[in-house]
Amino acid sequence: MEYEYLLRIFVAALLGGAIGLEREYRAKEAGFRTHLLVAMGSALFMILSFHGFDGVLVTENHRLDVSRIAAQVVSGIGFIGAGTIIFQRHVVRGLTTAAGLWVTAAIGMASGAGLYLLAVGTMLFVLLGLEPMNALLRRIGYRNVELTFHAKDRETINQVLNMLKKDKIRLSAYSMTENKEGEKHNYTVKMEFKVSRKTYQDKVMKLMTDLDGIAVENFE
Repeated sequence: MEYEYLLRIFVAALLGGAIGLEREYRAKEAGFRTHLLVAMGSALFMILSFHGFDGVLVTENHRLDVSRIAAQVVSGIGFIGAGTIIFQRHVVRGLTTAAGLWVTAAIGMASGAGLYLLAVGTMLFVLLGLEPMNALLRRIGYRNVELTFHAKDRETINQVLNMLKKDKIRLSAYSMTENKEGEKHNYTVKMEFKVSRKTYQDKVMKLMTDLDGIAVENFE
């Protein structure tokens, strides 16, 4: 019987590792090893929840609740998922990776319960949502852009603002700091705005090539 349990853990490792490879390819915080371990651990906990306490006395009036360990896996995976979420510069990052860990734990639990078809089907749906949908979403909708650059005078800053205004781009955040070093001074500008995903790369190249007198520090 234990060979069957090892098979369940092995299947969980394969399915979780497949999702982890996709995350590793995308250079995300949680990659192959993390998803592999989450799936295997969840499968093992599920097996323990079902069969780990068979030797405990069960009477007519007292019955073991086999769902308790499984429920704690669902709660515990939240701590790992929270570690992958980063709030940086008014933008939340890592939500997709955290959700991927959450569903990987569920896939591992399904494998541990012997529900192979359900586990494999869910893994395929996850990969479908991550890869093909990612390629599609890159062509539609908008994305948040953070731009930090240095300018030698206010006129150059106005040129950047006029370019964005001409392209009908609205700023969501804007700040300007004057830097003085003796007789020399320049300006550091930080701004956030939304731009069409389809034209994102064109906007980057336009800012880089069309404007003189600015030094882009960060554009993401």
